[in-house]
Amino acid sequence: MRSAQSKIHSREFVRAAIGKLQRQGKRVVLANGCFDTLHVGHVRYLAGAKREGDILVVAVNADSSVRGLKGPGRPVLDEQARAQLVASLRDVDFVVLFAEPNVESLLEDIRPDVHAKGTDYSTETVPERAASDRLGIRVAIVGDPKEHSTRAFLDAIRKGPHG
Repeated sequence: MRSAQSKIHSREFVRAAIGKLQRQGKRVVLANGCFDTLHVGHVRYLAGAKREGDILVVAVNADSSVRGLKGPGRPVLDEQARAQLVASLRDVDFVVLFAEPNVESLLEDIRPDVHAKGTDYSTETVPERAASDRLGIRVAIVGDPKEHSTRAFLDAIRKGPHG
């Protein structure tokens, strides 16, 4: 079994590795997110993404993009810690950090077969939908219903065990 750290790579490395795997007939799936404090919804999302193909690449938002998306006080964990937590999951084959607000340029760079998004999206509301369509990348909505969030998790911790 590969170590978590051995799954975290640069965009260039992932692009080359994915190209080789696709030439071998492997279906590559790209999932993405902030993963700021890993919770069960994340695990179920990534397991659902893995079921869409053979190789799962997970793009983890860099600290700068998490701050832009989530606001002050976020991320709770730095990008290296979040990348390592995601990489420690059995279903994950590669982890790459990205600083952009969405993964459109990453889709263009690595050209996965499938772009997996969580159930807080529909195929029509995926931010990178136009890029996916243009590149011939299938969009898959995966995971369980969006009943888990890092914000709710952090609020529960702040309130304590008795609310």
